[in-house]
Formats: sequence, C-alpha cells, structure tokens
Amino acid sequence: MPEAEADMPAVRTFIVENSPVIRENLAGTLQELARVEVIGCAADEASAVDWMSGAAASHADVVIVDVLLDAGSGLGVLSAAQRLGVAARRIVLTSYATAEMRRRCASLGAERVFDKSRQLDELISYCAALSGLCGCEEQSRTA
Repeated sequence: MPEAEADMPAVRTFIVENSPVIRENLAGTLQELARVEVIGCAADEASAVDWMSGAAASHADVVIVDVLLDAGSGLGVLSAAQRLGVAARRIVLTSYATAEMRRRCASLGAERVFDKSRQLDELISYCAALSGLCGCEEQSRTA
C-alpha cells in the first residue's frame, strides 16, 4: 500500500446483518478492498438500537443495514437512527431492493440502497470513495 494510503483514516463501520457468513465476508471484503474498519456488528434490531444508543455510535462513519434481521427489521434500525440523531451515513444492503423499499429506506434516512445480489461491487466502490482510496470522494457525495 502506498504511504499516502496508509496515512488515510479507515471508514469506521457498524454492520447490521443477520447472516454470520454474509456479515463476516462483507466485513473482510470491505476491510481489504475499501479501507473500512468494522467497529461492531449486530444481527437484530434491538442489538443495533442498543449500540446506536451508546457512546460508540458517535465513532461510526457508516452504518450498513440489512432489511431482514433475526428479530425486528432494518427499517426499525433506520427509524431508530433517525430518532437518536445518529450522524453516520446510513446504507442499506438487502436482497429486497425494490423501488418501494428504496423509497421507504430513503424516507428513513438511508443515503444509499444496494442490492446484495447485484451491487456488491458498487457498495465496495462507494466505501472506497468514502475512504479516499479511489480518488472519487465527489462520487460518494452525489451517488
């Protein structure tokens, strides 16, 4: 890694995903390819809301949320993030990225919605842009 990249801070990310396999693979991929530091994870709405209610939430740059969780939903997580004033960017990664779901997520403060089956590369690029790795910070603000 070039020295300039080594000096850039990682994007601190909290992941809300019920599948341990997806959660671990997503965390590993983002850490390796997009300069993301995973600072915590939750598999259900209550655990995610508990985390967002604590001091650690102020350290997150991004919260990545799945819509379907073990208990509760990602929509509840997004709603709680709004209510709690979580400053982190809220991103949804779901298998249900319909037009209606995208509208619902946006109305709850999600900045972007990515389809798990078709847009993982776009999510990785988006996170890389946030970290400054690809030199496309403007893309992350306007995408």
